Amino acid sequence: MNSETDMLEQKEILEKLFRQNYSEMIHLASVLLGDDEEAADVVQDIFLKMADSDLMPKNDWYLLTAVRNACLNRIRQMRLHEQVKRLLPIEAETDLQPIEKQLERFDDIAAYVDEQLEEPHRSIFHLRFDNDLTIAEIARQLHLNPNTTYKYLTQSIQKIRQHFKH
Repeated sequence: MNSETDMLEQKEILEKLFRQNYSEMIHLASVLLGDDEEAADVVQDIFLKMADSDLMPKNDWYLLTAVRNACLNRIRQMRLHEQVKRLLPIEAETDLQPIEKQLERFDDIAAYVDEQLEEPHRSIFHLRFDNDLTIAEIARQLHLNPNTTYKYLTQSIQKIRQHFKH
């Protein structure tokens, strides 16, 4: 019975925090991210994490700090995504090739990765592109620094691009 009371109290506290701080949190996230949809996602994620947690913020500054940190993480992820996209641009001529040719090229790249890349380059490449893990997730899984993980991925992509350059 006591845990139900605690859950109800926590829900009431969360609703009160939401009503009192949502507009300020959204405004801050929008300013930092420059995108209203991304801002709403960030703020929603913060409240979802609080709902799943037993700890409630002690004051309103906690919420704004959480927004700032979440936005900075989102910006970091977007920058990393853009950096990787620049390293592996989708070539217009590849897009116009028949699907069989594209699949053959992907098979050639996969074979090159498996046969020519050494560890941890090979594992990082597979975790990123086969398992769609983020750099942070790969770093945690392989017990590496995220910057080191990114460096290895960059080196792998550069080797692949150099090998398949026509």
